[in-house]
Amino acid sequence: MEKRIALVTGASSGIGAASARRLAAEGFHVHVAARRTDRIEALAEKIGGVATACDVTDRAAVAALAEAVGPVLHVLVNNAGGAFTGDSIEGGDPDDWARSYDVNVLGTLRVTQALLPALRASGDGLVVTMGSTAGRVVYENGGEYTAAKHALKALTGTLRLELSGEPIRVTEIAPGMVRTEEFAVNRFHGDQARAAAVYAGVPDPLTAEDIADIVAWVATRPSHVDVDEVVVRPRAQAAQHKVHRVG
Repeated sequence: MEKRIALVTGASSGIGAASARRLAAEGFHVHVAARRTDRIEALAEKIGGVATACDVTDRAAVAALAEAVGPVLHVLVNNAGGAFTGDSIEGGDPDDWARSYDVNVLGTLRVTQALLPALRASGDGLVVTMGSTAGRVVYENGGEYTAAKHALKALTGTLRLELSGEPIRVTEIAPGMVRTEEFAVNRFHGDQARAAAVYAGVPDPLTAEDIADIVAWVATRPSHVDVDEVVVRPRAQAAQHKVHRVG
């Protein structure tokens, strides 16, 4: 049998890169996409996959990505996204909000629209969107990100309804506190101290590999099993505002 085919966006680091590695280990032929070509090319070489440079905010780039993947796709992991500010509503820059919505929501929309024909053609497709607990609970100075992730949750749920009866499953994975090398640093525009403070004293936050493990589990369920949502937090995080810290 030919290998099942997967595509992971935002695969240059963090959860995306870890998910690509894990899917390859499960036997998938993995396409990896991101803006940083050098990183995804190195990853593709390691896992025997295919790298395609793609900015999910660029419709032409997304169309080229779909062409590179080809006529059949079994698993789409919409991972490209991120937070772009830690400002209050009053002090926030609307441009940061627009960028967040464009990447997290419209980027997922563009990629999903472009790849749905290939997912249908597989006869057994799966769309995974990387949401967040921020798409369920709001918190101070997180409006830009929580608004985008709430919209992504709505997009994912609506897609599931609209594809009912077709051979395509839809799953949202919603992690809580995950420590990766770039997420918080990007959110605070390179301020390492602010980024480190997010995780200060938190014993064992989740890792990218923890989330990749869930991606692989969902992708390897039987065809009739649709895992609608997976909400996952580290043991130290009981809720958005209830985090156990030591020291």
